[in-house]
Amino acid sequence: MTAPLAEIEVQFLTSPNRRLGRVATVGPDGTPHVVPSGWTFNTTSGCIDVTGRDVHTTKKFRDVTRHGTAAIVIDGIADSDGWHPWPIEIAGRAEALTGPPAVIRIHPQRVRSWGLEHAV
Repeated sequence: MTAPLAEIEVQFLTSPNRRLGRVATVGPDGTPHVVPSGWTFNTTSGCIDVTGRDVHTTKKFRDVTRHGTAAIVIDGIADSDGWHPWPIEIAGRAEALTGPPAVIRIHPQRVRSWGLEHAV
């Protein structure tokens, strides 16, 4: 089941400002693996598509193929008038799609965010 995204979360994810995300997967021995990654919000599916150069050859792609789960955090700090961190974490079932183009598609099952009003 996909978790609904709040209006401000969708607004943030579809804004023209490109931000780097950090994707977390689980290795074959249960060890967490976190790496910076490109991403897009798939407005058709309501999912996050993790992208990147040769993503189909990466450990994160193999981890998703094996375990079928992933999470991404996209965050930053607005400091024009003080310290305002703003993260969004999206975790859930994930698919390693060979494409083209190859992507890791994360289906939101748990969404947490705060401070996004400083990011949009």
